[in-house]
Amino acid sequence: MSDASARCRFCECLIPEPVLDLGRMPLANSYLETQDGKDPAFNLRIYFCPVCNLVQLADYEDAGSIFNNHYAYFSSYSESWLRHAKDYVDKVTAAFGLNESSQVLEVASNDGYLLQYFVEKNIPVLGIEPSGNCAEVAVKKGVPTWVQFFNTETARELVEKKLQPDLIIGNNVLAHVPQLNDFVEGLKVALKPGGIITIEFPHLLKLMENNQFDTIYHEHFSYFTLAVVERIFARHLLTIFDVEELKTHGGSLRIYARHRENTALPVTDRVRDLKQREHAAELHKRETYERFARRVMSVKEKLLGFFEEARQKNLRVAGYGAPAKANTLLNFCGLSSKDLPYTVDLSPHKQGRYLPGSRIPICAPDKIYESRPDYVLIFPWNLRDEIEKQMQDIRQWGGRFVVPIPEVEVW
Repeated sequence: MSDASARCRFCECLIPEPVLDLGRMPLANSYLETQDGKDPAFNLRIYFCPVCNLVQLADYEDAGSIFNNHYAYFSSYSESWLRHAKDYVDKVTAAFGLNESSQVLEVASNDGYLLQYFVEKNIPVLGIEPSGNCAEVAVKKGVPTWVQFFNTETARELVEKKLQPDLIIGNNVLAHVPQLNDFVEGLKVALKPGGIITIEFPHLLKLMENNQFDTIYHEHFSYFTLAVVERIFARHLLTIFDVEELKTHGGSLRIYARHRENTALPVTDRVRDLKQREHAAELHKRETYERFARRVMSVKEKLLGFFEEARQKNLRVAGYGAPAKANTLLNFCGLSSKDLPYTVDLSPHKQGRYLPGSRIPICAPDKIYESRPDYVLIFPWNLRDEIEKQMQDIRQWGGRFVVPIPEVEVW
């Protein structure tokens, strides 16, 4: 999509020039089978809509080529994320009185990481997951799964099959949706009259405060504040009645929504208070994002300085993790296997493959103990405590940890 034809995916107005340009880079989850060759590259630019205030990509790759049958992200390989999922299931089951007569739907259900806990409680579930390889794993866990994208058409199919849910869940999917209005209208169509929707998504306020620019990649079409999501839901006659602030993914929101006419669930003060904080942070002004772009360049300079100093001192650096955010960071900074000979990851679906663009090999975690690097650069900085605990034995040879976000930190 060219600048001349760029339109907001919510309000459809013309969008001005980008506020942040991270350059051209490969798709963040397009892990490679070989270290040779050249990856297709796409613009990665952030735009701010002056009318509805949605922060978004205007240039984007087709979703079908991203979330295909070989999607590399499996939710179940993070212990902290599994605990988060189980705690959520326990909480909403009690709060909304879910039981064997209820119906729970998760959109973008991945490998069944969350719905498996409802299955344990004998609560009927259905997952909607576009990636066939993830859905296959979910089914093996006893989680019924449709392999398709969720939209208004899918919602009508649910209604026809009398599968309207009492609870619709969407964790870290809203940002991945190119057709926002079609998706949210689908939520409206599918939901039972007295049903509840919970959606989790990274909070733009935290992204800005903590310089989390590496969470910007082609899969994430939009970056949300509560105020903007409330506006989107209201267009489709859905009311956000409560919100929770979460620590996941560097700072996320969990919104609770209902049909507009379901006034039995009043809007809480937490909704109003958070919108006021967002307004105070001036997330409705273009100038805020222009300042953010300058901070992004500062992180790049400091990370390149860290690698240059390590080279001069003959100190070795290894990576931990192969998340999509690593690929944004590495490609933006122009780092490659010459700078970072390998990274490690717990997921066997990534081991033996290579990061796109940088072509850095992905190994099993034992590689770190074999090569004994001086530094371990943690790419999933949101899991730094979990990873430091897992890899604490690097201290035995004087190894140190590094995180790049919000600033380069060595400890």
